Amino acid sequence: MNDPAGGERTGTLYGIGLGPGDPELTTIKAARLVRDADVIAYHSARHGRSIARRIAEPHLSGTAIEEALVYPVTTETTDHPGGYQGAIDEFYAEAADRLAAHLEAGRDVVLLAEGDPLFYGSYMHMHKRLAGRFRTEVVPGVTSISGAAAALGQPLVERDEVLTVLPGTLPRAELARRLADTDSAAVMKLGRTFGNVRDALADAGKLDRARYVERATMEQQRTGDIAGVDADAVPYFAIALIPGAVAASVPGRESTPLPDREPTPVSPTAHPAGEVVVVGTGPAGRDWLTPQVAAALAEADDLVGYGPYLDRVPPNPRQTRHASDNRVEAERAAHALDLAASGRRVAVVSAGDPGVFAMATAVLEVASEQKYRDVPVRVLPGLSAAQAVSAAVGAPLGHDHAMISLSDRLKPWDVVAGRLRAAASADLAIAIYNPRSKARPWQVGAARDVLLEHRDPATPVVLGRDVGGAGQRITVTTLGELDPELVDMRTLVVVGSSTTRVVERGGERVVFTPRHYGDGTTTG
Repeated sequence: MNDPAGGERTGTLYGIGLGPGDPELTTIKAARLVRDADVIAYHSARHGRSIARRIAEPHLSGTAIEEALVYPVTTETTDHPGGYQGAIDEFYAEAADRLAAHLEAGRDVVLLAEGDPLFYGSYMHMHKRLAGRFRTEVVPGVTSISGAAAALGQPLVERDEVLTVLPGTLPRAELARRLADTDSAAVMKLGRTFGNVRDALADAGKLDRARYVERATMEQQRTGDIAGVDADAVPYFAIALIPGAVAASVPGRESTPLPDREPTPVSPTAHPAGEVVVVGTGPAGRDWLTPQVAAALAEADDLVGYGPYLDRVPPNPRQTRHASDNRVEAERAAHALDLAASGRRVAVVSAGDPGVFAMATAVLEVASEQKYRDVPVRVLPGLSAAQAVSAAVGAPLGHDHAMISLSDRLKPWDVVAGRLRAAASADLAIAIYNPRSKARPWQVGAARDVLLEHRDPATPVVLGRDVGGAGQRITVTTLGELDPELVDMRTLVVVGSSTTRVVERGGERVVFTPRHYGDGTTTG
């Protein structure tokens, strides 16, 4: 897109207020911008869980690039030379650079914020750093104060009463002075400050009117009187409200004491800064990507994988891509682990499921070496090619089945043939991977002949090529009539069992393997 002056258009930064927690409290405008965004960005602590993203999830299209802005510290100490503030300032500068790269490329960036973006929100730090360089638009949201008051059913101010908003991080004496000087107050940022806030309320003579709201409008919402709250169990997303005397004189909801509960444990950081995540992108485009894998790809600094598989991941200018040939799995795994050991977050990209004839085992095998034992490795599943082909034609793998690769690059052909015979004699349906390449065009015919030693020539066979992609082709044939020339490396072959059926439905052939066997008893 171009701007009105004829120059290249830069993107717009949108600060989107999502409200206090309930996705239905997100405004129509905010939901529309989230749905249409080129880039979705959100802040989180090092555990990676973002409340803002969770609120926005019902409105996400699944096509946007995601930028997870993960704080290096929250309340813990740091060895940064500038101390805590130095670490945070450096993080904000780096986060602004990441978003600027998208804006300069013409992408609109939607930065998610709980509540309102400019009310104690992380968005303001990006706004200050980027508003002078790019067009910005702020979409206001329902604040946590409004959500908490609604949860209590309690007016906060009436007539000429004054409402004061205070952070719980103020010193006790200063907090008490300000509470004593106002008619009504909202005290934010509780969590570990709660004991200090309760003492200040007592000092100001307002403890008896103070109400407590935890996670307002969320499923875990709790309300009650401040005096009945266990200080050790108060989360950061809690607020203290002190209605004005006039407002409090209006009959409202009775106080509901908080039930006794164990203190909420503090979750440790899940992983150090550097790690390897092996992901499966499914058989084709982004529609086959799981949200879990999409989040891991968004958080990565580096993407490692076979070139055509990396091409399935939308480009992100802040990420480095390391493409390699499909036959260097061990070298690729070692490269990913070396990057992670240096502190990088690395996603190793496989098509389909990474644990099915793909990179998960290669990475774990190299990661078992002593030098990599301390490098975190996770494996996230993906939709396999066998599942995609089976679903495209019905359910030929609906009963017991085996998965076998015809490639003899890593195991001898005698082993491949022996496994085909074993699966055929056991009357298993078989999903055959890597059936043919330029170097081994003979193996499909040889595999067919091996299977015919134990299978009827009328056994149904499904050839699924590029399922989910633009070149999708499904062919239903029989084992006896299987033409090897219809098969290439992008084809998955499914050979049915003795019970597999082909049925004409609405002009299409549907293939399925019943779950009953022999006596008609349903399994599972």
